[in-house]
Amino acid sequence: MYKELTEWLESLGINDPELQMLHGDASARRYYRLINSDGGIVMDASEAKESVPVFIGVAQRLTDANVRIPTINAYDLEKGFVFLEDIGSTHLLDKCVEGVDARPYYDKAIETLVQLQTTSSKGLLPYDQGFLLEEMNLMTEWYLKAYLGTTLECLEGRMLLESFSLIAKEVLSQPQGIFVHRDYHARNLMIDSNDEIVVIDFQDAREGALTYDLVSLLRDAYVKLDRRELRRLILLFKELKGLDVEDETFIRWFDFTGLQRHIKILGIFSRLALRDGKKKYLQDIPQTLKYILEVGQKYPELDGLIALLKSQYGEFKDAPVTMRIF
Repeated sequence: MYKELTEWLESLGINDPELQMLHGDASARRYYRLINSDGGIVMDASEAKESVPVFIGVAQRLTDANVRIPTINAYDLEKGFVFLEDIGSTHLLDKCVEGVDARPYYDKAIETLVQLQTTSSKGLLPYDQGFLLEEMNLMTEWYLKAYLGTTLECLEGRMLLESFSLIAKEVLSQPQGIFVHRDYHARNLMIDSNDEIVVIDFQDAREGALTYDLVSLLRDAYVKLDRRELRRLILLFKELKGLDVEDETFIRWFDFTGLQRHIKILGIFSRLALRDGKKKYLQDIPQTLKYILEVGQKYPELDGLIALLKSQYGEFKDAPVTMRIF
């Protein structure tokens, strides 16, 4: 496939292209950096060609909404190749280190999210009740049963379904019909040479809840925010959106959307490790589980769910905490 990639680049007028393989994501896509000529990033989606038209279509929506994304220089739907602008290698995550004040970058990420939510969601698949429940059931199948080897009693299974239904209902109680990136977090936001936010990995976008991407950013599996900074950023988003809703109602929307997302993520990280052999995602399970426990304990109606997950918590007590921003 490497030879086919270089031949394709040559057909675009790039002489003797030299490619450096980059660290991939959780999908079947592979990425390469062109290190000669004028540079660029090549996405090889030859094993998932059907994703390329979707990628191009969502990219156009974002461009129309004046959201900064990597420019698409060329693509080949038949081969599954896309040639993109090279933004560099700095992610928002790289700003979340000791000695760097990440707050201005998070403010920019909130402003970018507000702009991103002006993107048309017409025709995108919806985050409806069925899909919300389907995602949460990944935790039951892949985290509890497959990864932990838990055998659920009948009453526990029923309790999980009731808890998931309650969470889905709360997610659906907030404003809907919003363009949702679905993975708007520190590894999918890049910083360009002008210190501006560039959004990547947007091809799985759906139409859904107001706070979904806000949760992805602020309750990131890879970054732990200080409680005061978390609240400041939540309310900054609310202010910039001009929402006429009580702070505590908005935070409840945020919390329950976060629970839905993190319950799903427990299942996805477990599936990536067990089915796809991507063991590195197991290291991110502790923080994800902690989010569920910390938030869920605020709401008595979720006592059963939290008790069940707490019984599995011991093995993670000494896990390293991810980076914090104050």
